[in-house]
Amino acid sequence: MQLTGTLVDLHQRRLYPAEITVENGKITGITEIPSSARSTMHYLLPGFVDAHVHVESSMLPPAEFARLAMVHGTVATVSDPHEIANVLGVSGVEYMVESARRSPFNFCFGAPPCVPATNFETAGAVVTPDDVEFLLQNYPEIGYLAEVMNFPGVLHGDPDMLAKIAVARRLGKPVDGHAPGLRGDDVRRYAAAGIQTDHECFTAEEALDKLAAGMKILIREGSAARNFEALIGLLPEHFENLMFCSDDKHPDSLAEGHINQLVQRALARFPDHLFEILQMACLNPVRHYNLPVGLLRVGDPADFIIVDDLKTFNVLQTYLAGELVAERGRCLLPHRPGALVNRFACSEKKVADFAVKSTSNQPVNLRVIEALDGQLITNALMLPAKPDAEGFVIADPENDVLKLAVVNRYADAPPAVAFIRNFGLKRGAIASSVAHDSHNVIAVGADDESLCEAINLIIREKGGVCVVDEGRRDVLPLPIAGLMSNADGYEVARHYARLDQFAKNLGSTLGSPFMTLSFMALLVIPHLKLSDQGLFDGDSFRFTEIELKIES
Repeated sequence: MQLTGTLVDLHQRRLYPAEITVENGKITGITEIPSSARSTMHYLLPGFVDAHVHVESSMLPPAEFARLAMVHGTVATVSDPHEIANVLGVSGVEYMVESARRSPFNFCFGAPPCVPATNFETAGAVVTPDDVEFLLQNYPEIGYLAEVMNFPGVLHGDPDMLAKIAVARRLGKPVDGHAPGLRGDDVRRYAAAGIQTDHECFTAEEALDKLAAGMKILIREGSAARNFEALIGLLPEHFENLMFCSDDKHPDSLAEGHINQLVQRALARFPDHLFEILQMACLNPVRHYNLPVGLLRVGDPADFIIVDDLKTFNVLQTYLAGELVAERGRCLLPHRPGALVNRFACSEKKVADFAVKSTSNQPVNLRVIEALDGQLITNALMLPAKPDAEGFVIADPENDVLKLAVVNRYADAPPAVAFIRNFGLKRGAIASSVAHDSHNVIAVGADDESLCEAINLIIREKGGVCVVDEGRRDVLPLPIAGLMSNADGYEVARHYARLDQFAKNLGSTLGSPFMTLSFMALLVIPHLKLSDQGLFDGDSFRFTEIELKIES
């Protein structure tokens, strides 16, 4: 196969007309040709790489995720499978590898070190240092230690955490970090322990601290956490140590675009930095993670894309190992359903299980989680409780104080209940079995009946996302570990978009209500969260009470 066009040579930092020859999946020749010899004016360049993503967040298994991503010019991902690992352990990671092998897409998975993420929640599995070594040594697709979320454990010398890092370093594997808000001496100690990257920076100042400590920064723009605007100003000076990532990408937004969108936005901000931006999007992840991905050099795998111009980056064609896999917005590979695996062992709940009885006859304030649109962090508020005539504290939709519940899905246990602001629901409830990181059932509702109905719908399906409202209900089943669907990815995207709109019709003003909901049980991100075991203060790293008596 021979193709001509304008070659975007990221190694020589040149644009020139060229002919590329591909044989047996590899590039065997690149020849500079006269401009008049080009068959088109299109541009040939290496494909994009998502430097950190949880494939499970797309609600699609790897082979199906790849079908949607490759349409946008993505040829590889650095994928942390700790979502399914929290449900199924090592066998869940192996499931992801097996699914990935059914696609020509380049998946590099990490060995997840934080399963469970903390000891303050119930997960479905435990990953030990021996498990980490097994995964890194036995699967070529597993190439790094996934995000070390327990940064307090690193700083305080937790033996289990340090043992996992030591395994990766002994085997010469990169080590990913996760340390939101960490600054100063703590960052230097974290990096000195062997942590090499961070994707949790939400200010440029934080990112500069981590860059100064020798870490690489991943600029994240996903369906919930959006840090592009805060960090993109670092590009001109620090591009050699920056990459792009999505972290979590729900199916509707993945159907619309991927890393190509970040390239477009970066070029709109810095039109004179084409090669620096493409180095971040294409080269830096391949080099840092030692990915077996072609970079448009003779002898490389023929992984590359063709775009119509260098402003919009409209992807015309995507090639993987010399195979044309996507063309003009359409994937050329068929949908192939995979196996179903799951772990779901709780029974349905009663409305009374979600009642919150006030412990005082006097007025009290509530500790209320404040969800922040586009952020994983939350605020901790103190707001007056609204008791009913029997002394039970109820949701207050008029003042946007709703009930939040987390239900252990791995065993029967009482629900944990708290209160939350900024979801905006005026009635009804939404629920999901996607609840980082342990993936218990999580729900937010305007009344106990709706809350209970939504949770029971998820339990009956053994995983999914749903909306309920006055007799209306809609659910997207997620039969693969309660995290992923086995349906065609574009069908899943359309169904998810319908649920998203349903939630917004109930009053939610969040950009991505389900994605934001999924992070309300993520204890390693401050400030106030809810696990299946109770309300958790991320600053003191301990459980806290819902009520606080008002001092007279």
